[in-house]
Amino acid sequence: QVRLVESGGGLVQAGGSLRLSCAASGWIWSPNTMGWYRQAPGKQRELVGTISSAGNPNYAESVKGRFTISRDNAENTVYLQMSSLKPEDTAVYYCYLPRRGNFESDYWGQGTQVTVSS
Repeated sequence: QVRLVESGGGLVQAGGSLRLSCAASGWIWSPNTMGWYRQAPGKQRELVGTISSAGNPNYAESVKGRFTISRDNAENTVYLQMSSLKPEDTAVYYCYLPRRGNFESDYWGQGTQVTVSS
């Protein structure tokens, strides 16, 4: 079984920073691409960004230049450094590990709340 556990969410003022962590445990395969999604109240879950095992990130346009995804493969941990936060960044942030094949489902963390006050 694979387990993803996020941490680091909280309340921050606009313009501030937060760092989220996602610790993966269980039978983790390599290479893999992990990602971060977010879901704001009343909205669909949206991709924030992904990072490959080689450390190559991709970002949604809405967070480019403000968010940075990194990872520590030895610790099976992925990070989301968020800077210049805006109220519209308020959401529950989820860590994501896509499935290897049709024999399993995608893996999601339980989510961590990020609230940005104006």
